[in-house]
Amino acid sequence: MRILIVGGSGTIGRKVAEALKNRHEVIIAGRSSGDVLVDMADEVSIRRMFEEVQEIDACICTAGTGFYGDFYSMTQNDLMAGIQGKMLGQMNIVLIGKEYMRKGGSFTLTSGIAAEHPAKNGTAVAVINGAVNSFVLGSSQELKNGIRINAVSPGLVEDSFERYGALFPGYNLAPMKKVVNAYILSTEGAVNGKILKVYS
Repeated sequence: MRILIVGGSGTIGRKVAEALKNRHEVIIAGRSSGDVLVDMADEVSIRRMFEEVQEIDACICTAGTGFYGDFYSMTQNDLMAGIQGKMLGQMNIVLIGKEYMRKGGSFTLTSGIAAEHPAKNGTAVAVINGAVNSFVLGSSQELKNGIRINAVSPGLVEDSFERYGALFPGYNLAPMKKVVNAYILSTEGAVNGKILKVYS
């Protein structure tokens, strides 16, 4: 298969790419590095990416984050970066990317544990992850030509503990192997319209 991984140089994306590259042609997209550059907050940039890559059999997105901070001081501006990037960015990857997806292909988006178990100061991320999950559930009923879509919803992944562990006190670590396997299941398997949860 020809697989495009948006965020393929990041913590999760790098491991997913390593697991798939021996069996498939893997194309890495990122904001500042990769085979092709893309700004997920920019619809024009997303379309330019697909124009450069052309036809694919699968698209995995592991990029995007959101605002963590005090609820009482949070503003719309704090929300917008994550909404435009991780939320609308992933939605646009599907809305635009479906034109470049071969018959029987698949999209795999990334949400996260915050959709169900928000951390303190994580309301913005909870909203974004919940929206991504709902988009997957709805669009899985609408996509044509046998195209599938799923979301992987990881908890605090092992490789991110040093960077994000303080934001998630008491959360169990999600093993990287299990997280990577969820992306493989979504891409190489037959599941559709699923939220693949890897919380521990």
